[in-house]
Amino acid sequence: MTSAVDEAGATAAYRAARDELLALRGDHARAVREFRFPDVGDRWNWGVDWFDAVARGNDRSCLTIVEQDESSRSYSYDEMARRSDQVAARLAALGVGRGDSVVLMLGNQVELWESMLAVIKLGAVVMPTTTAVGPGDLVDRMERGGARAVITNASEVHKFDDVPGDYVRIAVGGADPAGTVTDGWESHEAAFRNDDWPRSQARVGQSSPASALEVPPTEHPGTAPDDRMLLYFTSGTTSRPKLVEHTQRSYPVGHLSTMYWIGLQPGDVHLNISSPGWAKHAWSSFFAPWAAEATAFVYNYSRFDPAALLRVLHTHEVTSICAPPTVWRMLINSDLSAGPGSLREVIGAGEPLNPEVIAQVEKAWGLTIRDGYGQTEMTAAVGNTPGSTVKPGSMGRPLPGCPVVVVDPITNTLVTQADPDGNREGEICLDLSQHPVPLMTGYQGDEQRNADAMAGGFYHTGDVASVDADGYISFVGRTDDVFKASDYKISPFEVESVLIEHPAVAEAAVVPAPDAVRLAVPKAYIALAPGHEPGEDVARSILAHAREKLAPWQRVRRIEFYELPKTISGKIRRVELRGRENDLDATGAAQPENEWRDDQFPELKG
Repeated sequence: MTSAVDEAGATAAYRAARDELLALRGDHARAVREFRFPDVGDRWNWGVDWFDAVARGNDRSCLTIVEQDESSRSYSYDEMARRSDQVAARLAALGVGRGDSVVLMLGNQVELWESMLAVIKLGAVVMPTTTAVGPGDLVDRMERGGARAVITNASEVHKFDDVPGDYVRIAVGGADPAGTVTDGWESHEAAFRNDDWPRSQARVGQSSPASALEVPPTEHPGTAPDDRMLLYFTSGTTSRPKLVEHTQRSYPVGHLSTMYWIGLQPGDVHLNISSPGWAKHAWSSFFAPWAAEATAFVYNYSRFDPAALLRVLHTHEVTSICAPPTVWRMLINSDLSAGPGSLREVIGAGEPLNPEVIAQVEKAWGLTIRDGYGQTEMTAAVGNTPGSTVKPGSMGRPLPGCPVVVVDPITNTLVTQADPDGNREGEICLDLSQHPVPLMTGYQGDEQRNADAMAGGFYHTGDVASVDADGYISFVGRTDDVFKASDYKISPFEVESVLIEHPAVAEAAVVPAPDAVRLAVPKAYIALAPGHEPGEDVARSILAHAREKLAPWQRVRRIEFYELPKTISGKIRRVELRGRENDLDATGAAQPENEWRDDQFPELKG
């Protein structure tokens, strides 16, 4: 059916939906009951129909980037609209057009934001890629994504030396003291020059003697809401990274739910601690803040320094922060006595946040960290929203417009029966009969995975959770992380949450260790907090703590002090640790040097 919504109507519809959620702040139940994602018609491009519509002539801060030395640069909405027009014109001149995939392999720098906007405005397809990938990964990504162009820093161009293909190559910044463009690469800075220097004379990073290039606003590319807009690779915690496709509607419109979860308002200054190339960066550093007409705030650092971060938060009057559990754990071990400054919203994302961390921040700042849940495959779908009661250990309730249900992973039917405690446990799913706007179209080039993910009328997240009588959802674990020991089901997250309450534990990952008697026992891999060294005393202390705090069937029987393996996005690879345990058992290897077992401490059983 053809929609009667025109371009002006699409902008108005998006704004009305955004404003409705702003007005419903603090009233979660009503927002879920009344909100519907907007009908943006048959012709929709978020870059033109929303961003440009609010940005032209708007001098409000759009993007602020603070460097490690705490120097900073801000860009207004109008400036970002014009800069992205210039980049779009340059890309078009190089042959990039509607439907073409463009790899953006950049750090937290203005070129990332202006290029992302430019690609969207052209109706082309953004392929965000972390700078941490190597040549082997790039070959896979370029091939599977069908890349037509690449934009990266000149210091990274060598990674493409052995990446075959006829694609446009664009370099940002100088690769050597002279700033000479690497052979075969175009200069990103040419987008802002008012002359047409021959390619052989162009130098990356060199300013033109002529005035800045002015170009007309980028014309609407005629994209439809269901046209491809984003290709994201997942971080691959358990398998080969999947290639996720999002449309002009699924992320740009769907992230209104993310804006509501975070609690963003026009004029806010929002800091998201996330690496470019991963979906969370697009969530909270691009779509959500700019949907709210807030400032996307970035703090660049090579090594995390809690004191420096706290100083930057105060200096720049940041109003909201979204950070992964690793950052929050480091912050609670630092001095929080100066208070939260201008912070109004504090958010945890990436992995479930342990209750102990939430309690310590609340005690120091009087602010409650609000957890949430989503995936690369969708926007935020579950969250503790502003004004809602936060239950310890829960990631909140389904967000407005998100048809979240729990499904029995064996029978693939809705879980309707509650246990004696009033909880329903099953796999977190989205009900496809409700046509969830924020959901991907599918995994590209993997029909079997698509069939599995969308089986039985549900999108299957692969995450197991428990839902209480009030609709609050608590994470149990990945379907492939939950295991049985002595015939009891063990949730690694629950055990890890207890372990990190111990002052010596910075991070923990719990996996099953094969055992001749119990078949498997819980084993914790431990990363120690600063100031603690591996040894018998600290092992005894951690095991005693676990014994005191956990139910008998959950007790950790072994711990090993170990450097936790992680994906390049920072998520713990428990699959690798499970594999290590199986290999140790299969080979009959001796007990590892830094592993301690509860039977080495008979006094703990007293």
